Amino acid sequence: MRRAWWTAAVAWGILAGWWTPRGPLTNAQALWSVALSVAVGVLAGWASRSRWSMLIAPVAFVAALELTRVGAVGPSVDRVQLSTFGLLALVTGRGVQGLLSVAPIVLGAAIGVGLGRRVGTVLLAAVVLAGTVAVAIPARTAPIPGPRSVAELTGVDVGGHRLGMMIRGVDTSAPVLLFVPGAPGGSELGSMRRHLAGLEQHFVVVTLDRRGAGSSYPALDPTSTVTLAGAVDDLIAVTEHLRRRFRQDKIYLMGHSGGSIITVLAVQRRPELYRAYIGTGQAVDLTASDRICYDDILAWARTTGRDSVTRDLTASGPPPYRDVYAYEPIMLYENEVYDYDHSRNDEGAGGFAENLNVPEYTPLQKVHTMNAILDTWSVLYPRMRGVDLRVDVPRLEVPVYFVQGAHEMRGLAVLFAQWYPLLSAPAKRLTVLDTGGHRAIFERPDLFVDAMTRMLAETGASPGR
Repeated sequence: MRRAWWTAAVAWGILAGWWTPRGPLTNAQALWSVALSVAVGVLAGWASRSRWSMLIAPVAFVAALELTRVGAVGPSVDRVQLSTFGLLALVTGRGVQGLLSVAPIVLGAAIGVGLGRRVGTVLLAAVVLAGTVAVAIPARTAPIPGPRSVAELTGVDVGGHRLGMMIRGVDTSAPVLLFVPGAPGGSELGSMRRHLAGLEQHFVVVTLDRRGAGSSYPALDPTSTVTLAGAVDDLIAVTEHLRRRFRQDKIYLMGHSGGSIITVLAVQRRPELYRAYIGTGQAVDLTASDRICYDDILAWARTTGRDSVTRDLTASGPPPYRDVYAYEPIMLYENEVYDYDHSRNDEGAGGFAENLNVPEYTPLQKVHTMNAILDTWSVLYPRMRGVDLRVDVPRLEVPVYFVQGAHEMRGLAVLFAQWYPLLSAPAKRLTVLDTGGHRAIFERPDLFVDAMTRMLAETGASPGR
């Protein structure tokens, strides 16, 4: 056994690569990872009786892990890129796995060898213990007073995957509103709870974490099954679940940005499930939008003397691109290019960052926020490029309402302005929020809630219907 002590570390690396290819993503996975890693380390140290086990065991584990998960896709598991996104993925991906798996193996090996009382071992134990305590903290959402209220973080099993959602409302018999956030891997639980509590007075507001996003990040694999059609299937399945749970024949569906492509397609496929559709920051053709943004950012970079940005964009050429890193200049600078006065907005300039540190996510989920976006974007975004609502969706069979910001990014605004007059529907209304931009519903929540209550009156919905 003393000659083969390192095989336990290899076996654990193979198991971890199969079980958690992106590292521990849930509290349970993290706690098991720490416990098993310490046990493997203790076994390695005790069996070898050598301090070398503190190096060899973790190296054997990492090598086996990386080889086992070689088929996994996404920045958190791909080769390291020396860029802003690449370094973030390294820290929040492999860095977190190092804390929850590699460090405990080193600690266990030190204990097994008999170095448990050394200062270095005690300090390492403190770090591992702190990480273990942190990942054990559960997620929560603030309660809503009232005998008929609902405020919960829950989920639904769809196609063998668990999709997370937040449900909030003062009256469970109120009409259900299902909100689908924007970019693949992105989440809006924090912004919905912070800014749109007014909606909870009129609706049961359900905020979905799409597959690969937020609390649904563990559902990303296998990535071969993550497709646009699959995303629409997921949304319809969630809709059916909500109809059954709240005993409503139809619900309201709202999509933002990239998520609005999926919601429009869901309404087109199953209009009988929805009382009305609400689009905001409406996307129409992602490839055409990206090309407009590319041109605008390149012009901005040249005008403002951002030579490095100009070089990067010129070298990559206009989109579409094959990987998420090529989109990095667009994603990093589009807010600067399309900047406007945020002073009158409730959200201010916080933007999506307001969702990074909210109690609706566990500490582990917060750390994985960037990986969820990058990994899911790299898989799903290229599979959404073939849609052009101007051609594919000339009509919807339900009333449609759009709430757009007057300062919407040109890449989206131009194409929406072309699609809106072409779209036929039983009823159609456009509300423009003068001081809002791409996130207008969070920037001017008062005006948005007013628009939604008018829509509620126009569509004839009432509690229990």
